[in-house]
Amino acid sequence: MTLDPDALRALEIGRAAGGEPFENGSVAAARATYNASFPTLQGEHEPVAATERQQIDGPNGPVTIRIHRGVGAPRTGARAVLYLHGGGWVIGNLASHDEICRWLANLGNAVVVCPDYRLAPEYKFPAGLEDCAATLRFMAAGELGIDPTRIAVAGDSAGGNLAAVLALLARDRLAPPLAAQILIYPNTDARQTADSYRRFGEGFGLTAATMAWFRDHYVRTPDDIADWRVSPLLASSLAGAPSAFVVIAGHDILADEGTAYAERLRADGVPLALRHWPGQIHGFVSMGRHILAARQTVSEAAAWLRLQTPEPITQAD
Repeated sequence: MTLDPDALRALEIGRAAGGEPFENGSVAAARATYNASFPTLQGEHEPVAATERQQIDGPNGPVTIRIHRGVGAPRTGARAVLYLHGGGWVIGNLASHDEICRWLANLGNAVVVCPDYRLAPEYKFPAGLEDCAATLRFMAAGELGIDPTRIAVAGDSAGGNLAAVLALLARDRLAPPLAAQILIYPNTDARQTADSYRRFGEGFGLTAATMAWFRDHYVRTPDDIADWRVSPLLASSLAGAPSAFVVIAGHDILADEGTAYAERLRADGVPLALRHWPGQIHGFVSMGRHILAARQTVSEAAAWLRLQTPEPITQAD
């Protein structure tokens, strides 16, 4: 496999920018570096029909959410997506993945809700997950004109981890039901022993050392690593989970565990659409300024979502 030219260019831009790896400094420094870099990578922040911010109640205190109503999304009975941003459970915020949320809102004719969930190490597992579950409960309550039978969860990287876990909690009736899940290069196995950690551990953006630093900030103790709510690949069964759209980047340390999760979904009878981008790197969907496949991936996910959550059939008068 060879790198996609767009991905190679994005890597070259990152190398030219310099800077220390996150694990060589403080959490505050990592967040400052990330917040300065992501605007140079994001794709176009296209207009949506409406945007608002709200605060909702959560088990750990208020949670700020951003709500995008896509062009074509109805005021009542809309399909909706709970989007959980990536960032290793340590970095990321409402702005860092905003272009993806806007694309998904417009392409999916949907209401997209993104929570500013609590981050580690200040708030370790399961605080962020609990904020995400609280956001889903708020969405299902109907205050935003959302059809509670047509809510999907989506996320990338660590957000894909949270999305996969939330889908299993919904299956187990520990969270409101979900119609679908979209997992973009998800983190599914915190043991970090897959061979892709060896193949792509250096030189392809997210490194094995950085991923270990993220995980170690997220978990309370090493025992959490084997908890399926941290490592959903270790869940006893995935049967009964909502239909899944899984995106894999070929040159990514998370490629093998994402593929393994998709294979388990299929083996356990979950309807699956697997999209493999062999020449892409971790995080490519957040690099729309440089990587054309970013928006194409979201477009494919949105088209799949529309099929999974069709508009209700209305009887003619």
